[in-house]
Amino acid sequence: MEKIALKADSRKIVGRKVKTLRREGLIPASVYGKDFQSQSIVLNLKEFQSVFAKAGETGLVDLQLEGKGLPVLIHTLQYHPVTGLPLHVDFYKVNLKQKVTAKVPLVQIGESPAVKDRIGALLTLLTEIEVEALPADLPDKIEVDIAKLSAIDQAIKVQDLKIPSGVKILADVNLDIVKIGSLVSKEAEKMVKEEAEKAAATAAATATTAENVLSEGVKKEEAAPSSSEKKAAAPEAKK
Repeated sequence: MEKIALKADSRKIVGRKVKTLRREGLIPASVYGKDFQSQSIVLNLKEFQSVFAKAGETGLVDLQLEGKGLPVLIHTLQYHPVTGLPLHVDFYKVNLKQKVTAKVPLVQIGESPAVKDRIGALLTLLTEIEVEALPADLPDKIEVDIAKLSAIDQAIKVQDLKIPSGVKILADVNLDIVKIGSLVSKEAEKMVKEEAEKAAATAAATATTAENVLSEGVKKEEAAPSSSEKKAAAPEAKK
């Protein structure tokens, strides 16, 4: 697998002060590994996003730091809960001669006749799988061909995957990756979900109405004169 270059600089700013880096279009990061002293680094955010789009979590990255190239994997990526932008990256420095474990995404290809002819519904049970391989042999994805699924209860298991040479699957080979389920069950699931959403919407509307009624009652009560005010406002009785 081809390594993708990414430039990084040493970072001295830590803690809450890293917010200043993010405002400048940078992203704080760390690199660590076996027999390697962890370092705090900083990257250009746009350059990192471009590299991550190509490498993912299994692609080998050539991290250019202080004039040296470090072979690393993108190990952990933290995102902002609102903007969705990367907040921090952890890189794992690897030894190219030692095997590593990683989770590889499973990508569906083809079209299932059972789904096309509305015989059944495709149930996706696994979206990634853990493998072991040398860093340079890690695949960026493993394809799952669903074109042969034509009947209810047909499935593709881990053992049915075409695995590249040098890659070892660590998951149970008998696990189902995708399976054709009953279309009726799928429709029933959809109906239950829709009913639940309607019930939630009705409950919210009822709560809003009750709140408005209560609010109007409070306003009227506040506007109504008190007994002492009524007494003061009443005309004096004729003697």
